[in-house]
Amino acid sequence: MGTGHAFDEIWGHGGPESPRPEFAALSQWVADTPQAELHKRQQSAEATFRQLGITFAVYGDSDASERIIPFDIVPRVFLHEEWMRLSEGLVQRVEAINAFLEDVYGERRILKEGIVPPELILNNPQFRPEVAGIRPPHGIWAHICGIDLVRTGPDEFWVLEDNARTPSGVSYMLENREAMIRLCPELFRSFRVAAVDSYSDMLRETMRSVAPGARGGQPVCVVLTPGHFNSAYYEHSFLADTMGIELVEPADLIVDDDVVYMQTIAGRVRVDVIYRRIDDDFLDPLVFRPDSLLGVPGLIAAYRAGNVALINAPGNGIADDKAIYSYMPEIVKFYSGGEAKLPNVETWRCREPQALKYVLDHLDQLVVKLVDGSGGYGMLVGPTASKAEIEAFRGALIAEPHRYIAQPTLALSTVPTVTDTGLAPRHVDFRPFVLTGSDGVQVVPGGLTRVALKEGSLVVNSSQGGGTKDSFVLLPEGAPAQSQVQS
Repeated sequence: MGTGHAFDEIWGHGGPESPRPEFAALSQWVADTPQAELHKRQQSAEATFRQLGITFAVYGDSDASERIIPFDIVPRVFLHEEWMRLSEGLVQRVEAINAFLEDVYGERRILKEGIVPPELILNNPQFRPEVAGIRPPHGIWAHICGIDLVRTGPDEFWVLEDNARTPSGVSYMLENREAMIRLCPELFRSFRVAAVDSYSDMLRETMRSVAPGARGGQPVCVVLTPGHFNSAYYEHSFLADTMGIELVEPADLIVDDDVVYMQTIAGRVRVDVIYRRIDDDFLDPLVFRPDSLLGVPGLIAAYRAGNVALINAPGNGIADDKAIYSYMPEIVKFYSGGEAKLPNVETWRCREPQALKYVLDHLDQLVVKLVDGSGGYGMLVGPTASKAEIEAFRGALIAEPHRYIAQPTLALSTVPTVTDTGLAPRHVDFRPFVLTGSDGVQVVPGGLTRVALKEGSLVVNSSQGGGTKDSFVLLPEGAPAQSQVQS
């Protein structure tokens, strides 16, 4: 399936000659700027990223373990009305995710009422019985969600997956914008673009808002990183920096009498809120993996006692699970009382015999994924796979059908992208970031657009050769736009 029939977000279905009317100016800018100039600006952005050390590790790639994610200079743009509709759907979905987590670790009404099969939750490795019965401060579990979306038309957005554990990529959203303001200031004169650089303030306020109890004074917040060997370490240090809070490693924290302290040169400082970028498994060796050297012994006891907020809450993986994802329309309806405003992609659960039969008969047309997989690993993209790959995957699927779901290959929207042979449409997806604090849910007006740089490819993962673009959200008339001043 090529890009021929896909909806292009700038050009519509008409191509460069007849773009969508709202984007005529952008299409003109792209056409008027010489290719060599676009390439030059792009290389300048990538040189900056390299200097800053914005890299990611590619696992199993011996020649270059750290590389930058390629950046594309043509922005993706959302009209204000499109964005408002999208935001409503995102708020509804994230509220439902929080209600679902509160419920499955508490009363389990959704299981009692037969909406989701109990074994799908209780026997799921992502379900953490160790935190059942704990109520996080203010009842909020998923403070930071990255909801992966794809688009197939002007008003057609679909949720591809939910990330309620430790969604990454926000540093790319912020650095991409910074690069665009520097390299293409004329675009910010032509378009009224919402600023994204308030993200760090929004995140800091969200963290403060969920601090437990009233201790008086400003709550002490920290970012907990596994250390500089982690592939997202740049992002950990970047966020701590821009929020003006401490970046700590596990050895810097100690738990005494169910209270968490940070050990500083000036002595111990009590910590109220921890934005942790360490997976559940490694968080506390007394509760999860005893062999973890990245954990803070006693952290979960302090959390259970209500003395510290953990962002995101341990146990959230159950909401990211792709088998649970297939029930999200029912989950949203159960907790919100209304239909889901953002639909799921149609999903076959291979654990169900009828679905498995359909999937095995149509492997060459479907995308098949591991329910607990991430990063584009362990998946089959039927239309682009070889016969041998399909047959090998068929064996794995028959052996362990419960581990897989399947989805149709959607005609993902495209955005014009700079290639060696000129501008060409390339498929994109989108990860907006949604913050939930004790005072409600906010959607950051922007997000991470990932672009599949290979022609016709639908795989946008950075580990599989994808790149990123800036995502403009246009403002209504009269609202203050992104300033062109470098912060």
